[in-house]
Amino acid sequence: MKKYILRKDYIDKIQPFIDKQLIKVIVGQRRVGKSYILYQVMDFIKKLHPNANIIYIDKELFKFDFIKNYEDLIKYVNKNTKRNKKTYLFLDEIQEINQFEKALRNWSNQPDFDIYCTGSNAKMLSGELSTLIGGRYIEIKVYSLTYLEFLEFHNLENSKESFFSYIKYGGLPFLKNLELTENVVFDYLINVYNTILYKDIISKYQIRNVTFLENLVRFLADNVSSLLSAKKISDFLKSQNISISPNIVLNYLSYLTSSYFIYKVQRSEVGGKKIFEIGEKYYFEDLGLRHTIVGFNIKDINKVLENLVYSHFATLGYTITVGKLNTKEIDFVCSKENNTIYVQVAYLITEESTVEREFSNLLAIQDNYPKMVISMDDILNTDYKGIKHFNIIEFLTHFKQ
Repeated sequence: MKKYILRKDYIDKIQPFIDKQLIKVIVGQRRVGKSYILYQVMDFIKKLHPNANIIYIDKELFKFDFIKNYEDLIKYVNKNTKRNKKTYLFLDEIQEINQFEKALRNWSNQPDFDIYCTGSNAKMLSGELSTLIGGRYIEIKVYSLTYLEFLEFHNLENSKESFFSYIKYGGLPFLKNLELTENVVFDYLINVYNTILYKDIISKYQIRNVTFLENLVRFLADNVSSLLSAKKISDFLKSQNISISPNIVLNYLSYLTSSYFIYKVQRSEVGGKKIFEIGEKYYFEDLGLRHTIVGFNIKDINKVLENLVYSHFATLGYTITVGKLNTKEIDFVCSKENNTIYVQVAYLITEESTVEREFSNLLAIQDNYPKMVISMDDILNTDYKGIKHFNIIEFLTHFKQ
């Protein structure tokens, strides 16, 4: 049995679908802990069904290198199934198996199979699965550790020092096994970054212009929280004597988002349903990986905090857009079920001009949905004209709805 710290929120999301005839697809960036979620589900099933027939295939292990396509997969699984006994099939990094969707379709209608798989490529998973087994799978997205999980994994007390360690080094679970120092952590994170870039993007999409891709990632890391467009990026690169068309920029951005390395957040009209096609923001799955690219600089604290708030709402299952209200911008419009929250993020709100800027945008919204400002001011849940003002640490530790 693998040793791990239970990530209960994910088990709670998966539990209702155990023994249901739906394929459970666990997705997320490489190294966010998807494999350990599988281990936890396997142990949960063993408690429910002590004699369960469990088949586990990890495509990152050499012992399974012989499984290269769906035919190899079907042969191996058929060989290890047991007559008159339900098979619980776990497939780790399934996108490494050519035409894997054909094997899943083969088993998806068989009540004697309960299937769980992980993947690190949104395009391959959503495209192939929705085409061949649409409506017969459920997707669970796994993220880097939240701040509370970071404290638990590293056995730390909640403090400003712990918070700065979190925003500096990020939330990849394996950091639990390392000393939290710059040399050690960033040596590890650079290797993770290179693996994502070369294995999940360059190799997968047969990219030839590697230098451009690296420059694009650096540009995105420098411009976290800024409104961007393919043309704006292309124009900037031309100013650096790099001539790339907006269409190629769009393709490369889609490759980065498909690996869950960055997330694209579109703009929406506040109070309406219009989504703007031009102008969006990009945020990183893990801040530690962002810092391996451009370094951790306290001057970037506004960008870092905004990325952090985005990640927290995403982990809670919110759909997030950047709000546009006439000429005003709302950092985040977060929606879940029938609830909407408007959010502004700032570093410190000490001057009247800052108060006016951060709160006035929210006060201009006419509906009665909750509104909040999140900053690093040493305050706790104060109000300004009905708008909640959260300290960032209090927000990360107490806002769980």
